[in-house]
Amino acid sequence: MSRYRKRLPQLDGRLFLTDAGLETMLSFQQGFSLPAFASFVLLQDPRGRAALHDYFASFARLARAHGTGLVLETPTWRANPDWGQSLGYNALALADADRDAVALLAEVRAAWETPATPIVISGNIGPRGDGYRADRRMSALAARDYHLAQIATFAGTEADMVAAFTLSYPDEAIGIVDAAAACEMPVTISFTLETDGRLPSGDALSEAILRTDAETGACAAYYMVNCAHPTHVEPALAEDGPWRERLHGLRANASRRSHAELDEATELDDGDPEALGEEYQVLHQLLPRMNVLGGCCGTDTRHVAAIARHVTGRPARDGPP
Repeated sequence: MSRYRKRLPQLDGRLFLTDAGLETMLSFQQGFSLPAFASFVLLQDPRGRAALHDYFASFARLARAHGTGLVLETPTWRANPDWGQSLGYNALALADADRDAVALLAEVRAAWETPATPIVISGNIGPRGDGYRADRRMSALAARDYHLAQIATFAGTEADMVAAFTLSYPDEAIGIVDAAAACEMPVTISFTLETDGRLPSGDALSEAILRTDAETGACAAYYMVNCAHPTHVEPALAEDGPWRERLHGLRANASRRSHAELDEATELDDGDPEALGEEYQVLHQLLPRMNVLGGCCGTDTRHVAAIARHVTGRPARDGPP
């Protein structure tokens, strides 16, 4: 059974770290081949599964060292019908991968969770399309139907919640929230931003959050931004208002490059971990409810450790946590 589904501990306001750029770490740093940038395919391979376990355990170790909570996302960002079909996975195989991914994180939680470091297991949902583009849009109803099966699978596991990442337009977010509500699963929505602080669809972040809340009865637990540098988030904050209270999380890229530039890059841009930590500190002061912090493309444990140090104002503990 799930541990925190009825009450997500990150909603109490304390700092929760997340993991980082899973796919970029696996491909650029560890040499794994990830077709369609899909990490769930490694669950079937002993070496790949061990690498996934070690990856998530490294962030559990980091959260314990800093005395924070932790939200871990299953490696299932590409485990939806369209991407799965391109990888040779039918609906049954995708459901098996979702369940196996949750089981993997349950192993990590059993080994690393403490009262001071609660570990929330989140079922990771990716966009139907590319993520960097909003050129293949669905209606909210079509998005609900499309993502419902994966969310229902997560609802039957130990997952505490689901989270949709790298969403590029509001309609897909609305459909995902509706599907999660139908499955009685807490859900987080994470939009991605271009360098001007707007979604790839052209919508302002404020508009996307307000519209999603308006059309779903504010059913999402909270909102996040991912796969964008902190300097891409700053323009979005020019608009004040209650929508800021709904923004609880950030998983930023290490690179300041645009999505188009990252698509063309052949080498990893891992930026400057300390500078990224400083930029998180600035955003945290602007958005005090932003308490779920980690990384996205190009980031690893160095970046998340720097974020933790700068936001908490204290180094990691010495010795065993």
